[in-house]
Amino acid sequence: MGVAGGPIRVVVAKPGLDGHDRGAKVIARALRDAGMEVIYTGLHQTPEQIVDTAIQEDADAIGLSVLSGAHNTLFAAVIDLLAERDAADIKVFGGGIIPEADIAALKEKGVAEIFTPGATTASVVEWVRGNARESAGA
Repeated sequence: MGVAGGPIRVVVAKPGLDGHDRGAKVIARALRDAGMEVIYTGLHQTPEQIVDTAIQEDADAIGLSVLSGAHNTLFAAVIDLLAERDAADIKVFGGGIIPEADIAALKEKGVAEIFTPGATTASVVEWVRGNARESAGA
């Protein structure tokens, strides 16, 4: 998980068929500008591709952006695959059009944080800084 003492490494991903990536790019740029290493996977990624990338890139966190309504399925698949691949220490956070009613269930499943429309880039950066390496004791 990330290089100890090095910059926080975050994979920003757009899972599923959702083709709108402006928000993901804004978050990726904000994290980069805050000194983090960001790997943006691009559109239409499968949960398997996202988890493979996070493991290969030694990521501390995965940020998922979903606007299609498939967040329950896609977030759960990423969490499950991380557990199967012995990489559950990689924090998963997400954002997009996610109904308030779904947030508690996503967190119960293992999503560390959800950012809904109106969240500031500063709040995302602050959360990642404070939580991405939490389980590693950094």
